[in-house]
Amino acid sequence: MALPRTLIDPKLIYLEPAVRDVARGREVLARFPDAKQIEVPSHWKVDALSDPALAQDWLRVKRDVLVLGVKKGLAMRPNGRSADFIAPSSSNGCAMACAYCYVGRRKGYANPISIFVNVDAIARAIGRHAARLGPKPAPDSIDPVDWVYDLGENGDLSIDASLSDNVRDLVAAFRDFPNAKGSFATKFVNRDLLDYDPQSRTRVRFSLMPETIAKVVDVRTSAMSERIAAINDFVDAGYEVHVNFSPVIVHEGWEADWKALFAELDAALSPAARAQLKCEVIFLTHNEALHDLNLLWHPRAEEWLWRPDLQERKWSQSGMRNLRYKAGWKRQWLDRFLAWLGEAMPYCTVRYAF
Repeated sequence: MALPRTLIDPKLIYLEPAVRDVARGREVLARFPDAKQIEVPSHWKVDALSDPALAQDWLRVKRDVLVLGVKKGLAMRPNGRSADFIAPSSSNGCAMACAYCYVGRRKGYANPISIFVNVDAIARAIGRHAARLGPKPAPDSIDPVDWVYDLGENGDLSIDASLSDNVRDLVAAFRDFPNAKGSFATKFVNRDLLDYDPQSRTRVRFSLMPETIAKVVDVRTSAMSERIAAINDFVDAGYEVHVNFSPVIVHEGWEADWKALFAELDAALSPAARAQLKCEVIFLTHNEALHDLNLLWHPRAEEWLWRPDLQERKWSQSGMRNLRYKAGWKRQWLDRFLAWLGEAMPYCTVRYAF
């Protein structure tokens, strides 16, 4: 597809010097011949992106800046929820600007896309890891047959595919792994992916929430109706397609909003899409640092996300002090949510919910 220039149109590229030694790096640089290039010691050490003042120019930075690097760590991390393992990322950051995104809280005051040009090394590392594991010993909630590797923990691969062939190469690699499947979540419909021939070895998870909320917190993403309309086409193209109901944001009137979304989704799905559909349900997790950042560039979002009357502090597995819905209430709300979903779409298996 044509590069979504309202989302990203690089005028400045920060790059590690080694990027020029890799064919993929040279390909990306050639795509943007007019962009100014500035060498940096590391994709994590771009001092110009650490200025707190950039928080007020959040979207411009996402549109105008691209970072290119070489992925150093190639280890697989156990997951056990959405996937069996988190694969080494082929990117970090995103051109979209969802107000609840955790990646932004880890990267400071600017969060442009960083593309890693050694995708071949990433694919080989996944292949070696899967080969060592051998066949999956038993079915589980992640997948009944295959080991599943999450490919997009720190970005959105549908947008990344507009910048390089990294995603195409990863989808192709999984065609040759007999016991492994790739997986990534997305909020952007990139129809170029329909030509990647995944042969059921890549799972795409479209993230969905009521449009009323998405208009405020899902900044610069594809419309919910567009995401829903793409599901059948991606199934027909050979992808396994699941949905993420994420994040679930509790608010006054949330029952009607979610029931309307379930009805829209149910009406749109083809028989083939229904037969393979599963979902994840993820309630909102927020963070005080992200709250402070959002107040600088998008304070309206905090009217939905910052609810101290409903939230309590909790340490995450990664050691971050987050805000989550109070445990007693969340259990009741989750039960209600699952009941609404079960009534509207009884064929949609919930793989996990929290």
